[in-house]
Amino acid sequence: MTTNKNQILFSLLLTYFVFAILLNSVGIVILQVINSFSVSKESAAILEGYKDLPIALVSFLFAAYLPRMGYRKAMMAGCLLVTLACLLMPLFPAFWMSKVLFLSVGIAFGLIKVSLYSTVGLISDSPQHHASLLNMIEGTFMVGVLSAYWLFGTFIDGSDPASLNWLNTYWLLVVLTLSNFLLLLKTPFSNPCNEQQTSRLAEFMDMLRLAYQPLVLVFILSAFLYVLIEQGIGTWLPTFNNQVLQLPADMSVQATSIFAACLAIGRLAAGVLMRKVNWYLLLNFCLLTMAGLVLVSMPLANQVHPGAESGWADAPLAAFIFPLIGLFMAPIYPAINSIMLSSLPKVQHSAMTGLIVIFSALGGTTGSIITGIVFGKFNGQTAFYFSLIPIAAIIVTLYFFYRGTKLQQVPA
Repeated sequence: MTTNKNQILFSLLLTYFVFAILLNSVGIVILQVINSFSVSKESAAILEGYKDLPIALVSFLFAAYLPRMGYRKAMMAGCLLVTLACLLMPLFPAFWMSKVLFLSVGIAFGLIKVSLYSTVGLISDSPQHHASLLNMIEGTFMVGVLSAYWLFGTFIDGSDPASLNWLNTYWLLVVLTLSNFLLLLKTPFSNPCNEQQTSRLAEFMDMLRLAYQPLVLVFILSAFLYVLIEQGIGTWLPTFNNQVLQLPADMSVQATSIFAACLAIGRLAAGVLMRKVNWYLLLNFCLLTMAGLVLVSMPLANQVHPGAESGWADAPLAAFIFPLIGLFMAPIYPAINSIMLSSLPKVQHSAMTGLIVIFSALGGTTGSIITGIVFGKFNGQTAFYFSLIPIAAIIVTLYFFYRGTKLQQVPA
């Protein structure tokens, strides 16, 4: 890889790292607004929608146009928007400001992810290289998620759940997002727009036509189900740790980092495993193991007595076993994305990424809201038992996706 491509890759990695912290802080913020602003679980669950629905809408409206705008400009605009939102968050400590924050993060990430995934296609030389870069970027994303739990956990006052100290985290995030903007400003990107003089409407219709192809439809459903599972668990795990496993608020957030660490390790390792093991067999093994971990860890959570005081030394076993699900969840999303994108010409990567982002966002919102409603109406164990349904469904969709990749190529 040339020096210029290395610089571009570094800017992509930093961008994804920063947005990983912002996007995956939603579970932390849900716990904190419940404690600090006395918000119900059902009301707090809507924060996922404020984050994910703008991602879907922006991707739907602008994915086909971003090559004309330029991927770097789109990412810079996203960074400036979240810098402003992070600056306002500690100045206006209220639930409504949390909604504004995640609305801004969602709009920005709609621009960021389409631009970033499309840029990977520009700097990769082969399908294998593409898969390797995508796993590296997704692995870096999970390192950012892991960092989020400890970054916020440092400022959360475990002895005073209603304390607003956690809002001080956003001053550090302002520094990170602004630094990211400056790096993008100094990084030269080539113009991704192809030479075809097609109208914006034609480009938009091309994206819609792409979605009607059978293989793409099966892929979209697989991606939707995966993100439904991941966001349902990741968003509500801090609250599960706090209210079901009886861990203090700061420790509940930090304990969730086990889940993020497993996702990071799994995605970084997936790049190696995918070269040696058939992807379909690997992903089915992962899904079956995920189901097994749910069935093992939820009964353990029932053994925790209300009001128990816990530190790291005497934390419930379920706090360490259940997050291991991230290790087996990790390879699924990058693998199916890379397989789908590698089957397309590079000129269609922006449109395909738009579809990925749209249905991933819808899956994330659906998973979080369903989990929040079940958590509020029943309990955390029942909410996580519900993940067995989409796990079973994705096993079915993966079969048709695998068969489709064997029988046909997506036409240009």
